[in-house]
Amino acid sequence: MSAPAQAAAALPPLREVIRRHDLLAKKSLGQHFLLDLNLTRRIARAAGELAGASAVEIGPGPGGLTRALLEGPAALVVAIERDPRAVQALAELAAAYPGRVVVIEGDALAIDPASLCPAPRHIVANLPYNVATPLLVGWLKRARDYASMTLMFQKEVARRLVAAPRGEDYGRLSVLTQWACTAKLLFDIPPSAFTPPPKVTSSVVRLVPRDAPEPVAVAALERVTQAAFGQRRKMLRQSLKSLGVDAIALLGAAGIAPEKRAEELDVAAFCALARAFAATAPRAAP
Repeated sequence: MSAPAQAAAALPPLREVIRRHDLLAKKSLGQHFLLDLNLTRRIARAAGELAGASAVEIGPGPGGLTRALLEGPAALVVAIERDPRAVQALAELAAAYPGRVVVIEGDALAIDPASLCPAPRHIVANLPYNVATPLLVGWLKRARDYASMTLMFQKEVARRLVAAPRGEDYGRLSVLTQWACTAKLLFDIPPSAFTPPPKVTSSVVRLVPRDAPEPVAVAALERVTQAAFGQRRKMLRQSLKSLGVDAIALLGAAGIAPEKRAEELDVAAFCALARAFAATAPRAAP
């Protein structure tokens, strides 16, 4: 038996860890624990080749996915956890896998994962539902800091990440994600797999940063997508007025017909629009 397998075999069951540390899931933290080690191993495998790499996990809770990552070849697993009860529980993993686990107590929204470990880095996480989208948007702005991101979201959010133009799920998050990364929806996980069960199905998505994304100021791309999809039923000549510039002139500079609606534009068109906006209103689009 390999050393990682021996360490895994010596660990107590996850339900025992939860009992011993009084680690009942808190709704305020968006906690839904995935205790099925077959599923956590499937997620770890979906992350791809981790040999010699760093894996960053957000909100590990009692450590189900953390265990699966440690059973694999990752050189280092960095677990970011804001719940002090879970931090204490994760200390057992750090003791079982000396030198391979770093537990950071803190709010992931305020932490730069890339500063915590050497490249190549992969984010692998069952994200807390209540902070999943802002976390993702922050990582997308520096996507090339990571080799990949394998993330679990509510299914409706996951569908937005991979949605194509003209579909009902296509929106601001679709554009930002697909500008920075290639996105693939991998598999669903039912509510019954979690403790406590959420009210929705979850989905795992794998994001791989693009080597050469369209050149564009991220702040400008955020502004134009927010304006365009903020009134998605209206023509762009109307919805883009909220940017405080001449919408018709802006669309003309980007080569986009004023009668188009947000859902009709692909990522390249939004990038052209963002570049035109940045050139027209540099102060509004730093």
